[in-house]
Amino acid sequence: MSNNEASAWRILGKRWTLPILNILGSKQAARFNEIKKVLAGISSTMLCERLLELEREGLLAKNLCGSKIEFSLTSSAREPEFILIKLDGWRDRHGRACQPVIANYQ
Repeated sequence: MSNNEASAWRILGKRWTLPILNILGSKQAARFNEIKKVLAGISSTMLCERLLELEREGLLAKNLCGSKIEFSLTSSAREPEFILIKLDGWRDRHGRACQPVIANYQ
């Protein structure tokens, strides 16, 4: 595995990262509390940490909208969208066979 591949898995493999990217991928932008509301079970500290990491990696942009901060995906974060769509299709076709593995992973 090359350093770039390891780096991608290091970022995307962290808990909550893909759900955060998924939420922001379906919207133009979202505020912290909007994201937190959708992600049942995530703490404010963990969400803050993941958002900061994604921003540092260039996947999220933080925008000031009036007195509120909104988060949106950067163009580089939107680039692999077709891969995630393919993964959703794979999951739809083979989800039952994979559920024990996925359940044990978390």
